[in-house]
Amino acid sequence: MNADTHYARALRLLAESPLIDGHNDLPWVIRADPEARGDVAAFHLDQRRNSGDTDIPRLRDGRVAAQFWAAFVPPREPRPASFALQQIALVRRMNEIHADVFLPALKARDVSRAKKAGKIASFLAIENGAAIENRLDALDAYYDLGVRLMTLCHNATLDWCDSATDAPRSNGLSDFGRQVIARMNDLGMIVDCAHVSDAAMHQALDVSRAPVVFSHSNARALCNHPRNAPDDVLARVADKGALVMATFVPNFISQKSQDWLKSMQDAYGAEPPDEDAAIIAREPTAGPWPRGTLAQYCDHLDYLKMKVGPDCIGIGSDFFGGPQGDGLKDVACFPHIFAKLFARGWKEADMRKLAGANFLRVFRAVEKAKR
Repeated sequence: MNADTHYARALRLLAESPLIDGHNDLPWVIRADPEARGDVAAFHLDQRRNSGDTDIPRLRDGRVAAQFWAAFVPPREPRPASFALQQIALVRRMNEIHADVFLPALKARDVSRAKKAGKIASFLAIENGAAIENRLDALDAYYDLGVRLMTLCHNATLDWCDSATDAPRSNGLSDFGRQVIARMNDLGMIVDCAHVSDAAMHQALDVSRAPVVFSHSNARALCNHPRNAPDDVLARVADKGALVMATFVPNFISQKSQDWLKSMQDAYGAEPPDEDAAIIAREPTAGPWPRGTLAQYCDHLDYLKMKVGPDCIGIGSDFFGGPQGDGLKDVACFPHIFAKLFARGWKEADMRKLAGANFLRVFRAVEKAKR
């Protein structure tokens, strides 16, 4: 079969099977946009943009059925709860302004409800548990606001959770960190282990009553970045019913990309605060930054399927408005991923699981564990 035939098959598959993307930082992009400055209406999300990676026309082209929007809280933000609330308000405003496109979603069943209505299920996630400011009852408040997933930390270690890209404090999770996971289980909030240290990954798998997700992480065996999941963690994923959602971040895909950025990272692998400026400054002497490719991304999917099985993989793009690899430019790219997998001989049943069935299985298990 030729590429056009594979692409047509991919479109048919995504017309029937919901595509769920586990992580997109559009709220941060709108907030940081020099013109919109957090004004959703001024961002003109309904227009096809010549820059960035996410808008409604391209979401439609990409056949996205459900999107988890990240209410991202920057590392070491002095008022993290306030920042998270502003990001949550921005997503709610997005849903309000574009009510013809987005269906505010709270449950696994809302994915099919949105698809039947011709809309995109719009889920809220918090990226960085600093947002709870060391209070368990904050989780209850965020849940009531619609948050259904929380990434335990970001690039900085918290009082209760060690980051993959910072010095450890708790050798993984503190006792309070374990209480955070227990409360998330009680509420029915998905525990996300992207960004946490290896020790915290293992401990979260140990203590969570519900399956956890790695909402935007790849395989460390193929690209040696501390944010990627190591093989000893992957070895436990299937038994725990967990989910690894492969991401598009260039230096999580390509070892060449990671090696090129290595000199700009600190001892723990964290990028500089203004990574874009640092890249621009380095390119005249080091050459263009290699950003990885669609084929290399599919290599990660192949590897993850081999390691954790077809029931424990998903997609978490982590689109953030910045440069992406070849073939992964924007949210219109998703059908091309499935076309490439068809070309590699993937079974249609496994691709339906990858698209969204696996995530829905995890989400339902999280809902069932709720107390």
